Amino acid sequence: MDDERLDLREVPPPQRHPKIFDAFERLESGEALTLINDHEPTPLYHQLSAEVPAFDAEGYTVDRVGPEEFIATLPKK
Repeated sequence: MDDERLDLREVPPPQRHPKIFDAFERLESGEALTLINDHEPTPLYHQLSAEVPAFDAEGYTVDRVGPEEFIATLPKK
């Protein structure tokens, strides 16, 4: 599985979701988008689940690796 990474910690919050959705759309089926974020992306997970049929919610993972560092993997069906 190929992997694209986005470090969102320095991206202003209003720009994050558009940047994520654009990157996710460019993925091929079976690839995943890895996000590095300063908070757990629960609202993003719910938005993708509701609006993006290609989002593999069952394959989604998120790990807290520091006080303000979360790594989430968003796979595409």
